[in-house]
Amino acid sequence: MLRKILFVVATYITTTLAMALQKPLFLLWYAQQAAESSASELLGVSLHGLLLDSTVAGYICVIPWLAMLVAVWVTIPERVMRRVLNTYFVVMAIVASLLVAFDIGLFRYWGFRLDSTILPYLATPKEAAASATASDILPSVVLFVAYAALLIVLWRWCSRIYKPYRQNILSRVFSTVVMIGVGGLLFLAIRGGVGTAPANVSKVYFSSNMFLNQAATNPTFSFLSSASRSELREGDYRYFSDEECRQQLLALRGEPQMGADSLQVLSTQRPNVVLVILESFGRTITDESINGEEVTPHLNALKREGIWFENMFANSFRTDRGTVAIMSGYPTHPTVSVMKYPQKAHTLPAIARSLQGEGYFTTFTYGGDANFTNTISYLYGTGVERINDQHNLPIEAPLAQWGYDDNAVCPYFADEVLELAAGNKPFFATLLTLSSHEPFDVPYSKFENKILNAAAFTDECVGRMIGKWRESPAWDDMVVVLIADHSLAYPSELQAGELQRQRIPMLWTGGAISEEYRGLAIGTYSSQADLAVTLLRQMGVECSDFALSHDILDSRIPHFGFWSFNNGFGVISADGYVRYNATSNSIIESEGSNTESLTLGGKAMVQTMHQDLLQR
Repeated sequence: MLRKILFVVATYITTTLAMALQKPLFLLWYAQQAAESSASELLGVSLHGLLLDSTVAGYICVIPWLAMLVAVWVTIPERVMRRVLNTYFVVMAIVASLLVAFDIGLFRYWGFRLDSTILPYLATPKEAAASATASDILPSVVLFVAYAALLIVLWRWCSRIYKPYRQNILSRVFSTVVMIGVGGLLFLAIRGGVGTAPANVSKVYFSSNMFLNQAATNPTFSFLSSASRSELREGDYRYFSDEECRQQLLALRGEPQMGADSLQVLSTQRPNVVLVILESFGRTITDESINGEEVTPHLNALKREGIWFENMFANSFRTDRGTVAIMSGYPTHPTVSVMKYPQKAHTLPAIARSLQGEGYFTTFTYGGDANFTNTISYLYGTGVERINDQHNLPIEAPLAQWGYDDNAVCPYFADEVLELAAGNKPFFATLLTLSSHEPFDVPYSKFENKILNAAAFTDECVGRMIGKWRESPAWDDMVVVLIADHSLAYPSELQAGELQRQRIPMLWTGGAISEEYRGLAIGTYSSQADLAVTLLRQMGVECSDFALSHDILDSRIPHFGFWSFNNGFGVISADGYVRYNATSNSIIESEGSNTESLTLGGKAMVQTMHQDLLQR
């Protein structure tokens, strides 16, 4: 009996230590960010992280414990038992090491530990892998092999403790009672102690520095707990009663009504509309200059002839979520991508559907695979009539990792827009650019930094495209909206949800902009979801079904920018801003005199979205 108990205990302790090893490894991997913290804070990462490390160890030890309990009553030969245990341990080592390798590689781009967010991307592995570079893959492969080997060696050593021996009936009963007691201790480890709250990610949060909290989180626990629970649970994000929630949301955004108080910046109510969604164009990139040379000179030059929105914020951090916010005026939920729920996505209002109802022809062009993350389903379901992607684009050019680069797609889209303009029907045409997506490999060499170089490449391609339209008579009846889908970590220390990381450009240009407003800068705080109502009101199109979008150009209502990140949200207005973490139920960062009301308004926004999605 003693050897059986020693085997379970040894397996639990070595597993916990192996899980704990991930903390210093993560901090070394991201040493630049870790260097900003004190030694005591870094030690706190490991100490606080032990709770979830022990929980994961408890889960892994369940099968070995059951094997020992069976062995109390069934004499299992040592060779057979070791073969069973070692097979189990090899499988666990591979799974755990894959999760660790994926997690540590993705954190650079996502800014949070591995969770079920990755699952939709695994449905299209080729596209998901397109973001990876050799500098990402090789270290992660080495980490996977080394960590798996370490786990296998440790667990094989533990399995040698087992030795079969015969017991009489009383000894078996006593051994069973003791093993059940050991199982009870494992249950406590899995539960995270004897407190009222079971193990969860928030239990390892100990700092106002979100990087340290992320570092303390066990990626295996983060992924499994996220994947095993519904993203849309009835009790989540329930901060207020329904009426109080409505009042808090009203206080945040006012009660807009269709009227004539909006600044009318278009010279016609029926322009041809071109929407260009710029991949990963954050303001930290578009505002950047290297040795006096602007990264995006074409975009910046267009400010002088268009309408520039100075305080625009991305609603999220991924393209699928940003696309829905832009095209449907639907802000982003902290954990849910609406595209994953076609039955809900198809019911959303959309610019395309609204303009289709006004007689517009609607198209969407993307140089990659539009099947990625259910995009095609969303587009067709919300009124887009023609979708052009890498499968049907008549382009003779080599495919990059994500698809055709912008140098190939922009000329095609420029010609398509001019062809549509020559027809007898107004149109709404959308282009999603591609080349400024990681891994940022482009046929261009202007800046040493790959992110800036790729952005400069896209800026030049888009600039030439707009230049072609400007030289055509079609320009006179055209409004072109340029807006980013999201930003990214440039500079690299920017974390997910940080204020600087959420700022993006939005610019309106085209001959349909009234001359008196060309060169105008709008300082109103807003987010992507506000484009829909703002544009449709300029065109006199009914838009009351866009319940969470509001008119940036309406002076009668309060204005704010809203964004979400992994299980958190941010809200900003002219009076200040707040970033809130829903895992720890605490404010991460705030500034200004209005943070309490912004927090309440942000909670009301999240609760409203969550309840709406539950009714899908």
